[in-house]
Amino acid sequence: MATSEPELSPDVAQARGLRTGWTTGTCASAAAKAATTWLVTGTAPASVDVALPGGERVSFATTDIDPAVPHQVAVIKDAGDDPDCTDGAHITAHVAWGEDGHHDRVTLRGGSGVGTVTKPGLGLPVGAPAINPVPARMIRGAVGEVTDHAVTCTISVPGGELMAEKTSNARLGIVGGISILGTTGIVKPFSTASYRASVVQQIDVAAAQGLDTVVLATGSRSDAWSQRVWPELPPVAFVEVGDFTGIALRRAAGHGIGTVRFVGMAGKIAKLAAGVMMTHFHRSKVDTDLLARVAREVQASDAVIAAATETNTARHFAEVCLALDARAPLDRLCQLAAGCCEAHVADELAVQVFMVDFAGDQEVANG
Repeated sequence: MATSEPELSPDVAQARGLRTGWTTGTCASAAAKAATTWLVTGTAPASVDVALPGGERVSFATTDIDPAVPHQVAVIKDAGDDPDCTDGAHITAHVAWGEDGHHDRVTLRGGSGVGTVTKPGLGLPVGAPAINPVPARMIRGAVGEVTDHAVTCTISVPGGELMAEKTSNARLGIVGGISILGTTGIVKPFSTASYRASVVQQIDVAAAQGLDTVVLATGSRSDAWSQRVWPELPPVAFVEVGDFTGIALRRAAGHGIGTVRFVGMAGKIAKLAAGVMMTHFHRSKVDTDLLARVAREVQASDAVIAAATETNTARHFAEVCLALDARAPLDRLCQLAAGCCEAHVADELAVQVFMVDFAGDQEVANG
C-alpha cells in the first residue's frame, strides 16, 4: 500500500526509460511453483516460469534453497525502478501435501511477514492472510501447473513486519506484515494506477467500519496535521488521496459516508476551487484569473490582487496573503473548493476544506 504521492506520471516514467518490475503476487506464484516442483520431483529448480494475469509468461531465478528446510523456496522481488519498500524482499513459499478431496486444492496460508486481515472492507475475510484475490489465483494456477493433488502453501516474507511500517497496512487493519498484491503482475514505476487503487481501498475499509466522517489529505504533511487536530477519529478515517480527490469523493458518497474533511495546501485547493478533481501538476495548472477574482470578491488589497497574477503558483499567492494578514481570500478559496467537491458528488456529501501552510504545521484557512 503506497503512502506517498507518486512523483512521476506513468508517461513521464516511460519516457525516461524506467524499468518495470514484478509484484509480490507474481513473485509468490513463482516461489510456490518452485516449491511444489521440489515437492513433486525431489529436486528444487534453479528457475521457474509463471503466467501473468494477461497471459504473458515470465521466468524467475530461485533462491534460499536449503536441504534442511525441504520444499521451501524464495524469489527475490525486483520492483524495477519503482521506489517500492518491498524491492529486494525474499518472497518465500513452503508447500506440503494436503488432503485430496478438500474443496480447495491449494490451501493458502500466511507465514511470517505476511499481514493478517483484522477489519472488514478489504474483500478478504477477517482473520485471513493479506493475499489479494488476483495473487491468490496466480499462486493456485502456478501450483496447478505442477500437480493436481491437494497442497498447502504458506507464503512468508522475511522482514515483512518492518516493510509494512512504510505502508498504510496498519491503518487498514492489516497487522503483522505486508500484503501480497498485484492485479497485472507487473509493477510500473511511479504508477498512478496503484495509488488510485490504494485510495479506493482505504475508503472501502473506512466505510466498512461504519464511519460517517473521513479525512482526505493530499500528502504526508497534511495527513500528520489532520491526525493531530482530530485525535478522536480512528486512524482508518484518514486517507492520503494524493491527486485522486475526485475518485475518493465518489467512493465515499457511494458508501453513504456523510462528511468529508479535505486538508491540503494552496495549490491543490485552488485547483479544486476551479472544479479540477485530478490535481496532478502535469495535468492541470492553477487558474490565476480565479485567484484574482477571489481576491476582488473579498475586497482584498491591490497587493494581494497583484499577487494572484504575477506568478503561476498558488503558493506565492498564499504567502503574500499570509504576509499581509489577508486570510479572507484563502478562506474564500476553501469555500469554493468545498462547493465544487460537493457538486462533484451531486451534494451527496458535506465537504469541509482546510488549508495548511507549506510546512504542514498549522491551518491558515478553511471553508
